[in-house]
Amino acid sequence: MNQAIRHSWVAAVAMFALLFGAISYVQVVGADDLKTNPLNQRAILQNYCNDRGAIIVGGTPVAESAETGSETCKFQRTYPQPELYAGITGYFSKNYGATGLEQTMGAELAGNSDQLFLDRVGQLFLGNQPKGASVELTIDPQIQQLAYSLIPDGQRGSIVVTNPKTGAILAMASKPSYNPNLVATQDAAAERANINELVKVPGINLNQNVSGPTGELLAPGSVFKLVDTAAALASGKYNKDSVLPNPAEMPFDGIQYKLPNYAGGNCYTRDTASFAFALQQSCNTPFASIALDLGRDAIAAQAKKFGFGEDVGGLLKLGHAAGNGFPDNLDKPGLAQSAIGQKDVRVTPLQVNMMTNAIANGGAQMAPSLVKTLRSPDLRVIDEPQPSQLRTSTTPEIAKQITEWMTSVVTDGIAKGAAVPGVQVAGKTGTAELGNGTNNSWFTGFAPADNPKVSVTIVMEGVDIYAGAKLTSPNAKKIFEAVLNK
Repeated sequence: MNQAIRHSWVAAVAMFALLFGAISYVQVVGADDLKTNPLNQRAILQNYCNDRGAIIVGGTPVAESAETGSETCKFQRTYPQPELYAGITGYFSKNYGATGLEQTMGAELAGNSDQLFLDRVGQLFLGNQPKGASVELTIDPQIQQLAYSLIPDGQRGSIVVTNPKTGAILAMASKPSYNPNLVATQDAAAERANINELVKVPGINLNQNVSGPTGELLAPGSVFKLVDTAAALASGKYNKDSVLPNPAEMPFDGIQYKLPNYAGGNCYTRDTASFAFALQQSCNTPFASIALDLGRDAIAAQAKKFGFGEDVGGLLKLGHAAGNGFPDNLDKPGLAQSAIGQKDVRVTPLQVNMMTNAIANGGAQMAPSLVKTLRSPDLRVIDEPQPSQLRTSTTPEIAKQITEWMTSVVTDGIAKGAAVPGVQVAGKTGTAELGNGTNNSWFTGFAPADNPKVSVTIVMEGVDIYAGAKLTSPNAKKIFEAVLNK
C-alpha cells in the first residue's frame, strides 16, 4: 500500500513539475515567439481594431489605420500604395494573420513592445486604448517607384537599391505584386474570395516574409564569378597579371559533357584570357578552371565571407531570407558548373547586392537596414538604428582590384548599357540558364566606382538573352542616374 502511495506521489509531483515548466515557458521563455507567430490569431484579434502605428516612407504612410466610424471595430488597416509596397509591408488580416513588417514589427506597431511601456501606462491612466509606434523606413519613394516601374507588368523580377557605405535600402521592388487591402478587409467572405484569386497569379507568394527581393531563391549565373575572382586573389596563386586558360569547351574525364563558353560571344576569340577580359566577356571556362584549381572549400569559404547561405531576414525585420550557400559533395563537373553560378547554387537578390556592397566598400560588408526610425505616438524617437559592419568579406586591395575589373566590364564589356556619362560605373552581368530556353538575367554594380553612393542589383526571371539584356544593364543606368542626380 505504501509503495502504491509513493508511486502516486512521485507521479503527481512529476505532473505538477511538468505543468509548472510548461506555464513558465509560455509566460517567460516562449512568450515573444508565441506573440509574433503568424498562426497565433489571439494576438491579431486582440489588436485588430486598435489604432495601429503607421509604416512611413518619405513622410507618407504606406500602411496606416483609418477610422471606420463603427463602435464595434473603430480602426481598419489600409494601404494607400498597395502594389508598390506589398513586398515590404505585407498585410494585417483578421482571418489570415500578418506578413512582412506587419508581422515582424507587430509588437511595435500595436504598441505592445517594451520600448512603449511608459506610453501604454500613460494611455491607461487616460482611459484610452494603447496606440502603436510608427516605423519610418530607409526607402526613397522616388527610387522605389522608379524601380517598380522598370519591371514590366507580367514579368517576374526584383530590384534592390542600397547605399553600400551604410547598408540602407533605398528601394526594394518585385513583381508580381498584389493589393494588401484585398486581404485586410473586414468582410470575411470577400477576403477569402480575394485570397483564392490572388494565389492563382503565376509566381505570386502572399507570404512576403520569404519572397520578393529578400528571399526569392534563384540561380545567380555569372554574377557568382565575383566570388571566384575574390577567392583566386585571396589564395595568392593568382594576381592582376595572371593568364587564365580559356578553351571554348572544358572536357571532363569519363563523360561526354563539356562546359562551354557562350557560343556567340567574344570568349571564342582566344584560348587564354586575362581576368579583365574574362569578366568583361563573362567567359565560363576560366572561372571553372579557377574553381578546379583551388577546390570546392576555397570557393565555399569565400562565398560564406560574402554572406551567401546566411539568413539576413532578421536584420531587415522581414523574416527569413537565406540562400543555400555553396553546395557540398561536388564532382569536377558539378564544381565547374557551380563556380559559374549554375547547378544547385541558389542566392537571393539581396545577397547578391550585399556581395556587391562589400566590394564597393573596400571589403567591409555593412548590415542591410530597412528601418530608419521608430517613433512613439507623440513622435518621440525611441529607436534609430545606426549603420553597422556585418563582416569583412575581403581585403581592401582585393576589393579595389575587383572594382577596377568591374569598371572595365561597363566600359569595354557586355555591361555597356549601364554606363553613365561622366561617372565611372562598376558592374557585372549574369545569365543563369533555366533549362527551358529561358534564363535568369542579372546585373549588379555600383557608382561612382571610386566613391560609391549607390548599389543596384536587378534580376529578371525566365527571359531570353535579348530581353534580359534590355531589362538589366540599361535599367541599372536609369537608377544610377536617378540616385546620383538627387
